[in-house]
Amino acid sequence: MASLLPAKAILNSRHQTTSLPLNVRLAILKNAVTKNNVIIAFILILLLVMMGTFVIAPLFSMLQKSMQNDAGQFVGLANFVEYFSYSSVWQSIRNTLFIGVTVTSLVGLFAFFYAYALTRSCMPFKGLFSILGTAPILAPSLLPALSLIYILGNQGIAKELLMGHSIYGPIGITIGLTFWCFPHALMIIKTSLRTSDARLYEAAKALNTSPLKTFFIVTLPGAKYGVISALIVVFTLVVCDFSVPKVIGGSYNILATDIFKQVVGQQNFEMGAVTSVALLVPAILAFTADRWVQKKQKGLFDSRSIAYVPQANFIRDGLCFIFCSLICLVIITIIGMAIYGSLVTFWPWNTTLSLHNYNFAQFSASGWEPYFNSIKLGVLVAVFGTTTIFLGAYCIEKGRCLGPLRQLLQMFAIIPMAVPGMVLGLGYIFFFNNSANPLTIIYGTLTILVINTVMHYYTVGHMTAVTALKQLPVEIEAISASLKLPQYKAFFKVTLPVCAPAILDIFVYLFVNAMTTTSAIIFLYSTDTMPASVSVLNMDEAGQTGPAAAMAVMLLITTALVKISYVGVSKLLETTTQTWRNR
Repeated sequence: MASLLPAKAILNSRHQTTSLPLNVRLAILKNAVTKNNVIIAFILILLLVMMGTFVIAPLFSMLQKSMQNDAGQFVGLANFVEYFSYSSVWQSIRNTLFIGVTVTSLVGLFAFFYAYALTRSCMPFKGLFSILGTAPILAPSLLPALSLIYILGNQGIAKELLMGHSIYGPIGITIGLTFWCFPHALMIIKTSLRTSDARLYEAAKALNTSPLKTFFIVTLPGAKYGVISALIVVFTLVVCDFSVPKVIGGSYNILATDIFKQVVGQQNFEMGAVTSVALLVPAILAFTADRWVQKKQKGLFDSRSIAYVPQANFIRDGLCFIFCSLICLVIITIIGMAIYGSLVTFWPWNTTLSLHNYNFAQFSASGWEPYFNSIKLGVLVAVFGTTTIFLGAYCIEKGRCLGPLRQLLQMFAIIPMAVPGMVLGLGYIFFFNNSANPLTIIYGTLTILVINTVMHYYTVGHMTAVTALKQLPVEIEAISASLKLPQYKAFFKVTLPVCAPAILDIFVYLFVNAMTTTSAIIFLYSTDTMPASVSVLNMDEAGQTGPAAAMAVMLLITTALVKISYVGVSKLLETTTQTWRNR
């Protein structure tokens, strides 16, 4: 409650200014608003320059490169005509769509029933199942691919389960991406199932509607927009992911790996740009569909609604417990196998457990440096990104000047969500690795990795900040201005404490993703700035699966410790800055 005392002081001392003459009060208000507008306008213009330089310009450079030959001459759509004339390209497109649809269907099915069990049953250990269900999000997408090699690879402990089929191809890609995308869909669907009106179920029961029919006419329609949004998010993640297909895809080509082969393998930047444009199409279509779904969605839970509380049902609760147990068993097996593989001295000939694979200096000249680079990257991205995102969202949402610019920035803030990481990274090559660009000095440094990662994950943080800011009364800024109180003081005294949980969410989200990302920075690192996620990829390519698994496990441990710390800090914030929410 103490965090809101300044706001109460503003409200209680209002009589101090109302006793002044009207013209004096208007002059004070106009002067305060003018000063506030200058500060907000400066931040908005700075944000516009940043978004234009680090998002729009690289994408424009990539599109420009796709229409040039190797000599830099404009050739129009000739590259596209040549690119789509290859039969292998159409095969990659078919493979990409097949993997996208297959993984999206599996993840949607598993995540929905898992979320249903967590929210609509009385099964035991729901808290534990909730934690385990989101555990894959803490691991880099490379980890399930490496784990599957130990389990179902040519020397895997359970390769007989594939009955002669190979894990290196669509089977491995599908399993690995299903594991990695599962928590993303789970969080969205669980939120949509959590807010249900118990009166609808009471009405269905009064009409003697069967549980199965109630599921289809009440439960499913109420969660349909959340389910659709989750499916779109998963599809976008699948078609844009690079890591899993690179490690376990074998000769099964998809568009994301085609970009890597064109740029790194063949140094064919023009065709790499064309492939990036092709990859943009499904991502933009999925993004557009998600925007449409969110606009159609309406709130089904208001002040008159009654929260649904599930009643015990032995058969339903038992089935939910068995289903969640099987899902968690798969998750624990994949994570556990990666940890076990990292401790095996030399798979599969010497299965003695040791920390041999964690002596990274024996396998790479960089040693432990990539791991510490990732920690530095994560901290810088979290600090710089959280500050930039929240200040930008505040000025866009609470600003009262430059309306058209704020609307433009709101649109720019959503663009990164529709751009795959590899596409944005390739755009950075074309834009920053250019002698005519004065910003070329940051190319190959940690700075460009930080900027690229912040921009890549900007949208989710921005949407989180805007959602938190919308909870604040609009009168706070107006009252502070009328009392001749600078807006920045109201920002520090009221806005920051109230929005502290959302700021913490953004900080942890950026840190975890900076630690585990690969696709966004695969083209931008140097030998001095190589992050751990890229080191995992390089060691796996060199046949050093054990050390690669060890580095992936280190990333998992680090992000898990941050998540545990996040829970503790969240509890602290609830008791210090959020007590006003309690009745």
